[in-house]
Amino acid sequence: MKAIQIKAPREVDIIDIPMPEPKEGEALLEILYGGICGSDLGSYRGTFAYFEYPRIPGHEFSARIVRIGKNDRGLKEGMIVTCNPYFNCGHCYSCQKGLVNACMDNQTLGCQRDGAFSKYFVMPIERIYDGKGMDPKLLAMVEPFCIGYHGAQRADIRKGDKVLIIGSGTIGLMAAFSARSFGGDVYLADIAEEKRAFVRSLGFEHFINSSDRDAFMKEVDSITNSSGFDVTIEAVGLPSTFQSAIDCACFGGRVVLIGVGKKNLDFNFTMIQKKELTIRGSRNALKEDFLGLIDLVNTGAVPLEKMISAIYPMERASEAFQDCAENIGKWTKVLIDFTA
Repeated sequence: MKAIQIKAPREVDIIDIPMPEPKEGEALLEILYGGICGSDLGSYRGTFAYFEYPRIPGHEFSARIVRIGKNDRGLKEGMIVTCNPYFNCGHCYSCQKGLVNACMDNQTLGCQRDGAFSKYFVMPIERIYDGKGMDPKLLAMVEPFCIGYHGAQRADIRKGDKVLIIGSGTIGLMAAFSARSFGGDVYLADIAEEKRAFVRSLGFEHFINSSDRDAFMKEVDSITNSSGFDVTIEAVGLPSTFQSAIDCACFGGRVVLIGVGKKNLDFNFTMIQKKELTIRGSRNALKEDFLGLIDLVNTGAVPLEKMISAIYPMERASEAFQDCAENIGKWTKVLIDFTA
């Protein structure tokens, strides 16, 4: 069967691999749609921290159950599903405390282990979630929504809080939707001015151009009366954007880091003490995030369909990755169609 493989930075091939055989407690799935996320793009560029070559990417997807045994989850052959792609070890200190998303030996599909971008793949039944009739294209976007949702939860957002989301890519937008659902007054910041109109089309009125550092900080001061934001959420993964998250937070504010990067940041750490900041990392998501967001998206309350920038057939995967990389400032979500 065919699979997509990132052989080396900027080298994407279609390869032949053996058909998988599910073991007890696993199901055989046929992929329908897969999303190229920021970490996949980082893997393609050679900048993602948790990746080794060669690797089959893919952890955002929808799939059809081809073969499954008896189970207590109501899952049946033919169902359209998505899955939790974060494999935890089950015995480390984090797992023992129930923090399975922060497993000390986490292996995410497409990152630390081969992912789902093959015609068929197997998954543990316990990680499979019924899409409840959702369009498979939208269902493939639930996983990144979970990442943003989990990060916004970590920020402990209260009604009326001024919330700054740094980065208006997929994860930043998902965090923005989530922050708004928690009652936050949401502002999005990005260096790409062309994203302003798109952000507004999603229902967010507040957009700050952060391409010029001095102008950006002046606008932050104007918006917050020089007090800073109650919550800042970093969804880019660069030293400069994390610095901005710290600088833009108010005294007593909360800072959440979702973005992943490889570079170091040299900064005046005493500012954390001076402002008495609460700084939290946010990694992956939990089962309850998936289940809750499947129900939320099925209400039609979040316009996920507007975030799909392009769809490519599997055989054009190399072109999809290249175009995604070249249009990072313009596009939001690129899907690969495995059904053709």
